[in-house]
Amino acid sequence: MLVKILKWFLGILGGLLLLLIVGLLITDNAYILKAVRVTYLTGHKTAFLEDYKYFDNRIISKGEAQPWPKSTSYNTASVTPVLDSIHKANQSVAYLIIRHDSLWFEKYYHGYDDKSLSNSFSMAKSITAALLGKALELGYIRDINEKVKKHIPDLKGPYADELTIRDLVTMRSGLLWDERYYSPFSITTKAYFYNNLSKAMLELPIASPPDRQFKYQSGDTQLLAMVLSKALPTTLSDFLSEHFWKPMGAEEDALWQYSPKDGIEKAYCCIASNAKDFARFGKLYSHLGRWNGKQLLDSTYIKQSIVPAADDSPEYGYGWWIGEFKGKKTITMNGHLGQYVISIPEDKLIIVRLGHQNDKKGMSNPQGAFYQYIEQAYAMLNQSNK
Repeated sequence: MLVKILKWFLGILGGLLLLLIVGLLITDNAYILKAVRVTYLTGHKTAFLEDYKYFDNRIISKGEAQPWPKSTSYNTASVTPVLDSIHKANQSVAYLIIRHDSLWFEKYYHGYDDKSLSNSFSMAKSITAALLGKALELGYIRDINEKVKKHIPDLKGPYADELTIRDLVTMRSGLLWDERYYSPFSITTKAYFYNNLSKAMLELPIASPPDRQFKYQSGDTQLLAMVLSKALPTTLSDFLSEHFWKPMGAEEDALWQYSPKDGIEKAYCCIASNAKDFARFGKLYSHLGRWNGKQLLDSTYIKQSIVPAADDSPEYGYGWWIGEFKGKKTITMNGHLGQYVISIPEDKLIIVRLGHQNDKKGMSNPQGAFYQYIEQAYAMLNQSNK
C-alpha cells in the first residue's frame, strides 16, 4: 500500500514538474530552467565567479605580454589582522596593491592564482565605457549626445526618441528595469540567462524622461553595447582586444560571455580575467588614457568620465564610480560580490580585490569591507616605510 502511494505521489510530482517546464517554454521563460541549473544546482544563490564555464564566450586575445614590474619592496609587508579577517569573512580570492605602476603586493586565496579567470561582473561597465570613448575617438560614433534610435530604431517607449548615448553611459536612461540579482523573475536575471539578449532589451520601454534622474541599472549598459555593436566594424570582444587588451600588454587571454542567438556580448557584466589584467584599466584611467608613453584613449574623454555626470549622482561618471578616501579622490570599477579595481591617482596607488562575497556596507562606510581594502593597504604601506 505504501509503495502504491509513493508511486502515485511521484507520478503527480512528475506531472506537475512537466507542466511547469512546458509552461516556462510556452511563455518564453525557459531561461529560468538554466538559471536554476547553473545557480542553485551548483550550490549558489546568485551568479558566481566561475560561472563563465556555463555560457558561450568570445576570446579577448592578448598580444605581447607586458608583465607588471615588481617593486623593490614586493611582498615584504604582511596582511594586517583586520584585512585578513575581512578576506576570510568575504572569501576573497585575490588582493593586489600596485604602487607607482609596480606590483607591490599580491596574495591569492581558495585555490586561485595570478592566472585564474574570475567574473568581472559590473566592472565590465567601466570597460564598456572605455570602448565607447574609443569609438568616439575613431569616429565610429560621432557624438556622445547622438540619439540612441539612430542606432537602435526599434527602441520603444514614450521617451525613446529623447534617449541619448550619454544617458546610457551615465545611468540616466529612464529605461523600465528591475535591478534585482537574487530574484529568478527579474529582468536582470533574464538578461543573464536568456539566449537572445537584444530581443529581451527591445521588449523594455524607455518609460521615463531621460537625463532627469540617476538610476543604476545594467540595462543601460546593455543598450550601450547594442549601439556599439551596430557602430563598430567588429565584435566588442575584438574591439577590446585590438585597442586595449593587446596595447596594454595583458598577460592572459580573457573571455566575454555573449548571447548566442543575437551574438552580442553581455556588456553590463561577465568578462572573465585575472586580477593583474583587470588592474590595467586602473592604471590607464589614472594616467588619463596614456599607457607607457602612448595615448590609448582620449584624455578629455577620461576627464569627463571620472567626474560626476550630474548633480544628483556625485558618485558616478561614465561607467566609473567616484569617491574619496580621507580627502583623496578614488575612481573605482565595481562589480557584484565585491569585485573592485580602486585607483587613487594622487598616490599612484591601485588596489584590486576579487572574491566570492561582499558585506553590502557600501563604499563610504569606514566599517565596510570596501573602505577597509583601502585603509589596510595604507597600513601595509606604512609597515614597509618603518
